[in-house]
Amino acid sequence: MRNKTWIFILLVFSTLLVNAQDDLIQKIKDNKSEKVEIVFTPICQISSTSIKDQGSSGTCWCYSTNSFLESEILRNKKESIDISEMYTVRNMYIDKAESYVRMHGSLAYGQGGAFHDVLNMYRRYGALPQDVYQGLNYGTSRNNHEELETVLKGMLDAIIKGKKLTPIWKVAVTKVVDTYLGAVPEKFNYKGKEYTPKSWASEVVGINPDDYLEFTSFSHAPFYQKMLVMVPDNWSYDLSYNVKVGEMTEIMDYALKNGYSIAWATDVSDKGFSWKNGVAVVPQKSFEDMDEKEKSSVFSTSIPEKSITQELRQTEFDNYLTTDDHGMHLTGLAKDQFGKEYYITKNSWGEKNDYKGFLYVSKPFVELKTTTFIVHKNGVPKHILKKLGLN
Repeated sequence: MRNKTWIFILLVFSTLLVNAQDDLIQKIKDNKSEKVEIVFTPICQISSTSIKDQGSSGTCWCYSTNSFLESEILRNKKESIDISEMYTVRNMYIDKAESYVRMHGSLAYGQGGAFHDVLNMYRRYGALPQDVYQGLNYGTSRNNHEELETVLKGMLDAIIKGKKLTPIWKVAVTKVVDTYLGAVPEKFNYKGKEYTPKSWASEVVGINPDDYLEFTSFSHAPFYQKMLVMVPDNWSYDLSYNVKVGEMTEIMDYALKNGYSIAWATDVSDKGFSWKNGVAVVPQKSFEDMDEKEKSSVFSTSIPEKSITQELRQTEFDNYLTTDDHGMHLTGLAKDQFGKEYYITKNSWGEKNDYKGFLYVSKPFVELKTTTFIVHKNGVPKHILKKLGLN
């Protein structure tokens, strides 16, 4: 009898707890209760290096991918290494200049790039430690590439207008880049040993660019094949594997739960993205239809979000509502006190937000606003690799 009494009490207590939580969630949805601050609890979190600040430069693509590679080094070697972003950017400016000239200026020339640019530059030119190449020859302590971009673009446009290319045009462009960012050392010392950029990449960093796969999800191209993601910063016309939207987040979840982080490209101009609050969501109710109370609670409470379909994702991209704005680094999964899951996201804008440089990005936001992402091939479920013909 005593056991039955305790079982009855536990059942009643459990029911009350469940009902109380359901009532609280419903009150939040109806916006009838006092604001309940959102609390995030990590589900899994992958080791990453320190938060960086890209300064006044459009080089997020390099900062996010380098952060991703630094986590890969931590995973592989249990060693923290700070890779120079500006060495990669320096090489990109020069290679992109050659493509710009070949295309008679019909190419977006500037500071922007893509994740595969980092892997391509690494494959061709190796890498340097941050303390060997900081890229700050122009007298500031933070990146500012406005003048450099203006000078290079003007120079290249003048070169294109000539009737015939001179044999030294690329030498001249390289000298401009090296004047601003610094000349590349042929050899340097690292922990008592001499290296070149290529030997340091091979022996110390130890990354194989061929181990990484780039993904996207759009219905205007066949699924399970490679496609060209047509955004201005894809100046090298690299291809990405096209998977369905549900498979995109399936890959991300599988990777993160198995110790593989992700370089993630997205749209941060969306109203559902708040850097200050460190939260990104896709509210079920449009911002235009919200009152001031509702708007003030979007980034601080757990709100109902839209269900993302392949069609909605495609429509947003086709109508320029999803643009290729920014690259960041997914380092884990978290949930709020109501069980809703988010991606733990490392940014490169310093520590000037509520989560010291990190954000919590909801799954609907990732499903709707992802343009591309890169992950190690072992971080992809085998049945998806099979669909892609990769196993």
